[in-house]
Order: sequence, then C-alpha cells, then structure tokens
Amino acid sequence: MKLVDSTAIAAAADRIAGSVVRTPLLPSFLGDADRELLLKPENLQPIGAFKLRGAVNAIRSLERPNGVVAYSSGNHAQAVAYAAKLAGLPAVIVIEETAPARKIEATRGHGAEVVLTDPEERESTAHRLAAEREYTLIAPFDDPAVIAGQGTIGSEIAEDAPEIAAVLVPISGGGLASGIAAAVKAHCPEALVYGVEPELAADTKESLEAGTIREWSRADRGRTIADGLRSTPSELTFAHLRAHLDGVLTVTEEQITGTVRRLALEARLIAEPSGAVAPAAFLHHGAALPQGRIAAVVSGGNIDPVLLGEVFTDAHAR
Repeated sequence: MKLVDSTAIAAAADRIAGSVVRTPLLPSFLGDADRELLLKPENLQPIGAFKLRGAVNAIRSLERPNGVVAYSSGNHAQAVAYAAKLAGLPAVIVIEETAPARKIEATRGHGAEVVLTDPEERESTAHRLAAEREYTLIAPFDDPAVIAGQGTIGSEIAEDAPEIAAVLVPISGGGLASGIAAAVKAHCPEALVYGVEPELAADTKESLEAGTIREWSRADRGRTIADGLRSTPSELTFAHLRAHLDGVLTVTEEQITGTVRRLALEARLIAEPSGAVAPAAFLHHGAALPQGRIAAVVSGGNIDPVLLGEVFTDAHAR
C-alpha cells in the first residue's frame, strides 16, 4: 500500500494556498518549565475546523468533475460544501437526520444540497447519489488527497518550529493524524508524534497494540462527548498510523470538558470537545512527553452554544 509522502503534502500546500488559513503556532501559558505548549488553532479556519484543507486539496486534484458528494454530520460536511463553492461545483451532502439543526443549516449556508437519511444508510446513500449524478465522492479520511491536505498542518508545524519535540494530534478516522505524522516525520525525524483519543472511543489505541483494526461498535464509540472522534480508521489510514505514530494517549470526558474551559479562559480559543483532546493530553499526560516544545492541534471549534454553556455551568456547579 502506497503511503502519502512529503512530496504529495507539498503539492497539497500549493493547491490550497490562498483558500485555507495558514494557522500560526500560538504560545500558551498552559505549559511548564520543562515543556512549552504551542497550540495549532485549526478552529480558525473559515469553516471552523481542519477538514477544509483535505476537502480543498481533494476537489482541486480532480479532473473536470461534474460535482461532488460527501457524507458527514459535522465538519467534513461544511468543508466539502465550502470547498465546492470555491471551485464553482455543485455539492450534495448526505447528513444523518438526527444531526443538530445548526450543522445542517451551516452546510446549506455554503450552497450545498443536503440530503437527510438514516444514520445507518448515510454512506450507502452517498455512494448511490454519486453514481446516479456522476459526481465524485469525497471521503472524510479514506483518500490520499484528503490525507495530504491534512498533512499540510504538519509541514507548517515543522517549518515554524523545526526543533519541535513532540506533536499531539486527535484521532478519529485517522486522516488528520496520518497526514500530520507523515509530514512531521519527513521534516523533523527526531520529533515524536502521538495520537490522542477519548477513553470512551479508544479503538485506534487498541488496534495499534493488537497490530490489526479492532472496530468498536457505534454505540460504544458514541458514548464520548467528542462527537468528531467517533469514526474508525480505514486500512489506508491505519497503515499510516502504524508507520508513523509513536503512540496513542487517551483522555477522560472530564479532562476533555475541563480543557474546553481552559482553552476558552486561558488561551482565548473556543474549541469543540474533539478539538480539545490534544491539549488535554498535554495537560494530563505531561510525564509521558519529552522535554522541550510540544505542539497540540486544536482541530476544530464548532461547539454547540448550548453545550458550551453547559460546560461552564457544570464547572461552576462543582
């Protein structure tokens, strides 16, 4: 299986330049004397999450597409809709009918046609619509072009902090961690790259320890508040993770919500729960990390306002 390399990631950086924010590495006060925490705020992208990088690269890699189709109830939906709008292409996004109305309307707001379906039929519906309309399906992570687009985050980290000691990356389907790890290992081979998962959806950690994909049930993965981290790696992303990751750290639900609060209050960054897991790993697994500069990817900030209020209300209640 051919893995995405630094050449593909460099080409992706050229394709997405001007359409995607080159986010800075922000210093924070969350570190200590031995470990400096740098935050990579992908929540500052136009659609509020890193997914835009992969979507733009994938769409711009196509030759004369008629249109695009995607399936997602979250950030990938908005990313493909926005990237298609930039390219002047029609987009159809298949979203599960139980998704929050805010996410559905945000996707429509970027000009996409939204098709609502049963959660179990979301992927099959997308494939059917792509075939019927002769559109191209843009997968959320199981696509080399998507992985390469996400990998531009890693190349930016390496460029801005070539002495980086470790990088912390959320893992769901694995596209983000695959791309970032490939880029970091190519440019900073001494740096360590750790994936981060919620304890309640730690299927990748179990899979890497077993040497084969161990798929958890949808119900088990659905227990975590980090709704963007409920997917399972594909064979493609799992191959990247096995090749490049130095390990997987896990965080609890309380650690995730506590980090959402701390990012808002101390770093002035609004993160969704999925976007807070990497900084949470820094805060709660510091002893497992090397000394020096540590980068944590804040992968998204599309948190429901009601949930954000509850996170702060619960803190005051305690």
